Amino acid sequence: MTTPQTPIIQGWCPGALRPMQSGDGLVVRIRPRAGRLTSDQARGIASLSAQHGNGLIDLSNRANLQLRGVTEASHPALIDGLRAVDLIDADATDEARRNIIVSPFWTEGDGSQEIAAALAKALTASDAPNLPGKFGFSIDLAKFSTIQTASVDIRIEWHPSGWLVRGESFITGAMIDTAKAAADAALELARWFMDSGGVEAGRGRMARLWQNEPLNIRHDRLPLRFREGGGAMLGNASPPKPGTFAQGQLVGFEFGQMQAETLAQLGDLGPLRLTPWRMLLIESLTETPHIPGVITRPDDHMLRVIACTGAPGCLQAHAATRPLARALAPMLTETLHISGCAKGCAHPTAAPLTLTATPSGFALIRGGTASGTPLREGLSAADLTETNILNEFP
Repeated sequence: MTTPQTPIIQGWCPGALRPMQSGDGLVVRIRPRAGRLTSDQARGIASLSAQHGNGLIDLSNRANLQLRGVTEASHPALIDGLRAVDLIDADATDEARRNIIVSPFWTEGDGSQEIAAALAKALTASDAPNLPGKFGFSIDLAKFSTIQTASVDIRIEWHPSGWLVRGESFITGAMIDTAKAAADAALELARWFMDSGGVEAGRGRMARLWQNEPLNIRHDRLPLRFREGGGAMLGNASPPKPGTFAQGQLVGFEFGQMQAETLAQLGDLGPLRLTPWRMLLIESLTETPHIPGVITRPDDHMLRVIACTGAPGCLQAHAATRPLARALAPMLTETLHISGCAKGCAHPTAAPLTLTATPSGFALIRGGTASGTPLREGLSAADLTETNILNEFP
């Protein structure tokens, strides 16, 4: 069996103040506060992307924006521009800690924005825990969750008796009733995670803490107050599709990427809410927008395929991914993830079908992640586009 070249795991996510080098320049990640951009901020980002990057903007699965093609020379002016529209933290440490996903389906007065602000303030305080770079939080106060599949470590959720703060992979949590109490409980749980040995060599995730122990034993290790509220909320395993919602219009993009001018046009329609599904929700818009490059139909075949940047945009990718994804999308009956390497950045969890690029071709994996055990190896793009090989393995 072929052993793919081991990808380099950075263990941290890019930021605006600490960008990451890629094949097409620096990747600059912007973390909008509470997952929301005003119209002026959206237009400002679009203009700055065109001036100081290559005009390509990615949506991440952590509900952030990424500007591509930035250079060392253009980066300082970009930061000045982002600071002018209130999208820059005090320093890179504060920025890295503020990993918060807010459900785009929040409603005015439901507490989501207040909790997000209180949590951001607590995470950037001088005594905040120095958490691993990928450690994150989510806020979802709807009765039926839409972001259960988002990769986070501490969840703040609706509960029949109020709000619940729980760790990922635990079904009980602490009951709270104010935004400050939510932020305090979340940081208390984060400190417990660190004190429990959850961090090794600067890395660690809540779901991996004692993952091999039975649920009842893991539960008994929790601080007493985090055993109070039982019954984690129900959720939807599949992300929502583009369409009309009470909060506005949800729209998608091929591979979660758009041109800068597209973001500016969307910003003209209203404030934008970011999502962990690489989509945007246009606040209060009641009619379907008609903008080139924007996916508005729930049955669009490009929604069936997920692909990372791939070669040459990513330095670790073994092959181009998106041309193959476009070719295969019309043939698909289920979700396909195409990854340029075994890291699987675009879709860290299992997918019905996965193709992972290796030095010797693509590996085909069913029901697994990009690093899973392949059913077939050494497949070329021609093998995949000219045959029915993807449907050979039920």
